[in-house]
Amino acid sequence: MNRTEFIVATAVILFIAFCLGWFASWLINRFTRVTKAEIGELDRMAQALHEAEETRDQAITYLQQREAEITNQLTQTEAELRAAMDGLREARHEAEELRSYIERHNVGA
Repeated sequence: MNRTEFIVATAVILFIAFCLGWFASWLINRFTRVTKAEIGELDRMAQALHEAEETRDQAITYLQQREAEITNQLTQTEAELRAAMDGLREARHEAEELRSYIERHNVGA
């Protein structure tokens, strides 16, 4: 094989390699191309995700408001309970004093 035949053979091999690479690239692009339908589906999914996030945020806000209301009601109920217990304690003490007074008064009579 002389120099000219070697150059021609190398050129043919490189051309075939180039053609195979180009064909492989074309095939990959053909199969991985994003279609308009897929883009539309992605847009619908993004919109649905956005709506779900808004709904979640609204639910979180509602729950925080409800928690604040319930905490406020609990605080008020506890204050009322303390007031009722104090009143009951005072009433028991007063009833005990009245019993003692009546017993002392009956014993003396």
